[in-house]
Amino acid sequence: MDSYDDRGVTAGREGASVPGGTDTPDAPDAPRAPGISGGGIAALSLPYQAVAALALAVVGVIACVHLGMVFLHVAPSNTLTKQNGEAIDDWVYPEFEQNWKLFAPNPLQQNIAVQVRAQVRTADGQWRTTDWSDLSAQDGEAIRGNLLPSHTVQNALRRAWDFYTASHDNANKPNGMRGALSERYVRRTVMLRLARQDLGGKVERIQVRSETRWVKAPSWSEEKTNGRPAHRVLPWWPVTDADLPEGARRASEAAR
Repeated sequence: MDSYDDRGVTAGREGASVPGGTDTPDAPDAPRAPGISGGGIAALSLPYQAVAALALAVVGVIACVHLGMVFLHVAPSNTLTKQNGEAIDDWVYPEFEQNWKLFAPNPLQQNIAVQVRAQVRTADGQWRTTDWSDLSAQDGEAIRGNLLPSHTVQNALRRAWDFYTASHDNANKPNGMRGALSERYVRRTVMLRLARQDLGGKVERIQVRSETRWVKAPSWSEEKTNGRPAHRVLPWWPVTDADLPEGARRASEAAR
């Protein structure tokens, strides 16, 4: 029969925790904040989950439609493009027009500058014609030395002029349905630039021209280039409220 002391020693050994042993009871899990079951959309309440899912679905549909329209625009002529050509052009032009000249076998060998002058009505009712202003040179100054130049500064004016020349003949007459659209595009782009300048009065009419200079041939080439600039001068265009930044914005909102 065990003595009282032996029983006490045995009970103490069973109940005591041995330092470094493996039979130490685990600590209880830390309580989780109420209402948090995970991250991402799953953490939102049901109404917010529905709104987020709807927004993702709308963005996905728009992205798929855009990719499909651009693909049909650059694809060879087929049944879909013939049946839906007008809808495709309305979607692509002018903001998403594709230009593959980078891969052309004969790259561009000209520097084309877009210039403008304006007829201004002063406060005393007098008319004044400004000098030619080189908008392309202004864009070049804004880009030169800028590590992160704006995409619009680089391409907005150039694409507007390319759009105009592609939709007009050498006599500045439109050769298709997009002629009027390209003219509005050029006027609005130019007026965005002139609106930042103090011309001494209200701009009533503008005239746009291009100055084309051939890129000088390298020293090792025997090719001869003409160093004289060539100009393409457009007729005077009256400026309306729709051509001004605020007027164009109001017209766009009204169309919606």
